[in-house]
Amino acid sequence: MEHFLQGFVVCFGLIVSIGAQNAFLLKQGILKQHIFWVALIFFLLDVVLMTLGVLGLGTLIAQSPVASFALAVFGAMFLFTYGSRSFLSAYRGSSQLTAKQGEQGANLKKAVAVALAITLLNPHVYIDTVVIVGGIGGTLTFEQKIQFLIGALLCSFLWFFGVGYGAGFLAPYFQKRRMWQILDSITGLIMYSIAISLVIYAFSIVGSLIR
Repeated sequence: MEHFLQGFVVCFGLIVSIGAQNAFLLKQGILKQHIFWVALIFFLLDVVLMTLGVLGLGTLIAQSPVASFALAVFGAMFLFTYGSRSFLSAYRGSSQLTAKQGEQGANLKKAVAVALAITLLNPHVYIDTVVIVGGIGGTLTFEQKIQFLIGALLCSFLWFFGVGYGAGFLAPYFQKRRMWQILDSITGLIMYSIAISLVIYAFSIVGSLIR
């Protein structure tokens, strides 16, 4: 139970920060569009990445400067693009129209693609799941690793589905265009800040290779 709780607490400390995944899931929850699939994708990717990290198989990714650099560059490009679209949506106030259209106006393939890109093109996800969670869990015995992993994954499951479906209670407050403009602006700022951190990270990799 000790290691189960440790995994739960470690994951909770990492997952509650407002990042690209949470911002996108929050918006989908308010729109009530494809919540289950987006939350499921985020959770299943956590299952894969945390398992790789805890079992020690993820160190190959973390130790490859070339893979880390490429991931950082493509991730920054994607997040700058997504952030720019959020700012444009805030300026136009177009999200309110999407919310009124409901599920019929939503595109499941697009939502799935964005969910995958936000996760797989974001090195911060690998740092949290493979490096940090994996680094802590990697010091345990195999039985303890399983307990630690179950605790971490339970936290991931409860958080993503809780945020996704819990965000629906905020829907009445988003009947006005102004609220959507605020949310889109915040989303854009989050995406830009993560993208900038990835650019800095990429430059640090180049610097370490030159030295």
